[in-house]
Amino acid sequence: MILSGERLPLKACNGLLVIGDPHVGSRRPGRRKDIVWPKAVLGKLEHCVAIANARGLAPVILGDLFDRPVEPDESLKNQLIRILKGFHHRPLVNVGNHDIQHMTLTDGDTLALLGLCDVVDVVAASAPVAEFRLGEKRLGVGMTPYGQTIPTDARGSFTGIDGQVWFTHHDIAFDGGYPGAVPPFAVEGCEVLINGHIHKTQKSVLAGRTRWLNPGTINRQSVDLVDHVPRAWILDESGELEAQALPFESNVFDLTGRLVEPAKGSVVAREVESAFVTLLQAESSTELKRSGDGSIVRDEIEAKFNEDNTSDAVRAIVRTLLSEAVERHAQS
Repeated sequence: MILSGERLPLKACNGLLVIGDPHVGSRRPGRRKDIVWPKAVLGKLEHCVAIANARGLAPVILGDLFDRPVEPDESLKNQLIRILKGFHHRPLVNVGNHDIQHMTLTDGDTLALLGLCDVVDVVAASAPVAEFRLGEKRLGVGMTPYGQTIPTDARGSFTGIDGQVWFTHHDIAFDGGYPGAVPPFAVEGCEVLINGHIHKTQKSVLAGRTRWLNPGTINRQSVDLVDHVPRAWILDESGELEAQALPFESNVFDLTGRLVEPAKGSVVAREVESAFVTLLQAESSTELKRSGDGSIVRDEIEAKFNEDNTSDAVRAIVRTLLSEAVERHAQS
């Protein structure tokens, strides 16, 4: 089902299993060394099914179920559907930025197909969406997809509940953040707010009476997540998140060019080429072939941006050009 203001019927369960940003996709991230992709993330989702079913939990996916709005691999989509249909409770899914081609979910997005076929319940518009009975307590759940406004006052969203949690997929400044990130703020009537989008697990932040949490992704796609531990999280009637271990391998990234020999005493192995030159060379080099999503080239470009304090306008232009180059190579 696709929810655009509608609410699901009351559901009884023992808690919610919170699953962060799976980014399921047939295109292997460039610095991942997995021989078979995306076996790693599908295996984690299968493990989530086992946890949820064994403990009577309702799964909630924080957004970016897919890595691309349109997933072209039919075999992968069928594998994912089989896994998702294995949950005893149908997963409730927020819409992330990687799930949509435009500002909101449309019929052209793969996630919409899963919602229309009742594989998952997709929240397409910011609203209170469901109630869960957790033991003797009733929990109200709201969601805000990527790019939509997070409410500042959620009072009156439900009646007769004992607590309320809101799920978001946004740029939130948990640990200092970065330009454009929104500092956590109080949401009246909401005790717990759980955010996706930011891939690293963050320390909780209390804003007024609202406790902001960011569990992090279950799928490490980029080298900056080399130390991140993929976990699912159980939200019980106390409002606390309990970490659940997921199977993962530590050494999954190609760190070529990222590590420096300590004996040399240098901070960097060599000077990174300019973003523009790197991008132009990538069009005819093997770099995009090595990384189907252009992440190796992107790492170098982002490092150059930071070194030169490049303006946001120029960064946006170069990122767009890189995305176009990646798509051309993907189709060739």
